[in-house]
Amino acid sequence: MDGADQDLSKPDDESTEQLYKVLVIGDYGVGKTSIIRRYTEGYFSPNYKLTIGVDFALKHIDYEDGQKIALQLWDIAGHERFGHMTHVYYKYAIAAIIVFDLGRPATFESVVKWQRDLNEKVMLANEKPVPLILLANKCDLAKNGDIDREKLDTFCGENGFLGWFATSAKEDKNINDAMGFLVNAILEVAKDNQPVAPTEQFVRLDAKANNKKLQKCC
Repeated sequence: MDGADQDLSKPDDESTEQLYKVLVIGDYGVGKTSIIRRYTEGYFSPNYKLTIGVDFALKHIDYEDGQKIALQLWDIAGHERFGHMTHVYYKYAIAAIIVFDLGRPATFESVVKWQRDLNEKVMLANEKPVPLILLANKCDLAKNGDIDREKLDTFCGENGFLGWFATSAKEDKNINDAMGFLVNAILEVAKDNQPVAPTEQFVRLDAKANNKKLQKCC
């Protein structure tokens, strides 16, 4: 899709596709790429390669009343050495997902750090934070007692998350539900906070960021 001259204002007809940029962030190894790959391509691979900087993938959605949506999911590297570039990668985002690994408590402790970084570098047109959900990933490896639902409910309420989902890219659990929930939130805020139309510079950044398919997962 050529987004150089695309107007992301409200569509003039039902055939117009709305493009929304969504960030997927969190520590390295929590499964960000696997979640994106499962959602956009429908499969899981146990192979893992560290994301270098950023990758992205597109998901085309036929929404209600003939509305067409394209989610541009940006897979942001979780390793600290890539952190200095997040201000570039976050630009034009309208929503975000923070992922942590249920089997690695330290990745949950980093969630607030990622949220702070996000809120410092991107906001809606009304200067409010972008819609944000939390994914407690790799639930297929967790025992029932490993998921403290009350704690996560409280955490999300106190920190401005719209909600949380226990997900598994391997078993395809709750990923579509989580994304559907986020899409509804995006469309609600987009009524009054349309994302900036992509410029040539934005399109070129996309091309440089990923001229290959996503390479890592798990």
